[in-house]
Amino acid sequence: MNASRSPSNRTDRLALFELQVKLRRPSNNSTEAPCMKFRFLLWVLGLLMGKASRNNPAFQQQLGDKELVFQLQTLDGKVARHFFVKDQRVTSRSGFYPEPAFAIAFKDAAYGFATLQAKNKQLAFMTGIQDKSIQIKGNPALVIWFQGLTKYLKPKKAKPKA
Repeated sequence: MNASRSPSNRTDRLALFELQVKLRRPSNNSTEAPCMKFRFLLWVLGLLMGKASRNNPAFQQQLGDKELVFQLQTLDGKVARHFFVKDQRVTSRSGFYPEPAFAIAFKDAAYGFATLQAKNKQLAFMTGIQDKSIQIKGNPALVIWFQGLTKYLKPKKAKPKA
């Protein structure tokens, strides 16, 4: 019997085809899009902090001699990413970390995305903390330190053409 026509191979191909069809089909679940946006934003945040930790002396100075892990997540646990700070470098991984130095938990992915994209992030954070849409676990002083880091992550403005 030809290996490409074996029953298990046909079953595998059928399962793969069904998965591809499912991925192409628009989702009825309205929470998937905000989760993906928030997950993507956290991933990009990790890339930007990693790049800044390699190339930006002011960012490296803010990192100082800190060695810690912090985490950004949703309260329901659907989305989480943790960030390692060590030797003036920042790296990140998806998922939960057992005991981060601090964690910022947003009520849901849409709220987390909106807060991290807000024009006035300080006000958005303070409002969220006051109305319990954002919960901080761990050292609040480190949260303020983290917010100070984010000012180094803004894209450089293009020079005006003469």
